[in-house]
Amino acid sequence: MSYLTPTLLGAASTDTRLGFGIPGYAHPLMAPVEWAELTRPGTPLHWVVLNVAGGPGARPDPHCLEASGRLRNQGVRVLGHLDLTYGARSFGEVVSDAHRYLDWYRVDGFSLDRCPTERAALPEVRRIVTTLRALREDAHIVLGHGTHPYPGYAETADQLVTFSGAWSDYRWAQVAEWTADYPPDRFCHFVHGVPRGHLDEALRIARWQGAGTIYFTDRTDRGGAADPWEAMPGYWDEIVSRVGTGVSE
Repeated sequence: MSYLTPTLLGAASTDTRLGFGIPGYAHPLMAPVEWAELTRPGTPLHWVVLNVAGGPGARPDPHCLEASGRLRNQGVRVLGHLDLTYGARSFGEVVSDAHRYLDWYRVDGFSLDRCPTERAALPEVRRIVTTLRALREDAHIVLGHGTHPYPGYAETADQLVTFSGAWSDYRWAQVAEWTADYPPDRFCHFVHGVPRGHLDEALRIARWQGAGTIYFTDRTDRGGAADPWEAMPGYWDEIVSRVGTGVSE
C-alpha cells in the first residue's frame, strides 16, 4: 500500500469525485476509436491533451481540428501540448507553439510536459505561465512534472501532475506532505501498466493521496520503447463506469 502519513490520512477525502485527464492519444487517424469514445455522453472528462506532432505541428491539421472541435462543442477542455524538456527549450519556442495551438485549434489551455521540478527553475516556468494566461485569460494550465516538485509550483498553475509512471512504482509511491494543503482537484496521477484486477486498489490510492484527475491504463511503455498513453486501456468501459458513479471502495 502507498505510504501515507497520519496528517495526510486526515486531510485526504475518500469522497472526492475523480475524473479523467487524457495525456494525449495518438493522431485521430491512428486512434479513431479513442477520440470517438471521448465524446460519449456522461464520460467524466476534465480535459484532453492534443498533441499533433510533439506539439502543434508545422501546419494546421484538419483531422486534429475536427477531433478537438467535437470535444470542445461538448464542453470538454482541450489542452495544447507544450514540451518544456525540463527547461531546455527557450521561452520563445514555447510561446510560439502556444500561439499556433490557439490560432489553429482554439485550445482551452496548455499541458506543459516535462516541466522542471526544482526551485531554481520556478521563475522561468512562472514567466511562461504568466505569458500563456496573457494569450488566453482563462487558460487552464497543467504542469506535467511527473513527480512532486518544489511546493511553489502549486501556486503557479491550475493543476500539477505529481505522478506519471508504472503501476509497480505507484503502489509504493510516497506522497509529499505539502500536498495536504491543497484540494484534490489540484493534482493529477497518470499510471500505466495497471492490471484490470487492481483497478480498485489504484482508485483507492489516488483518493488517499489526494488526486482529483487520473488516467490509468493497462498499456505499458515496453521498457521505454512505446508511449503507453497513445491507446485506450482495454478496460475503458469498466473504469469509466467506476469513476463516473464514484465507485472505488
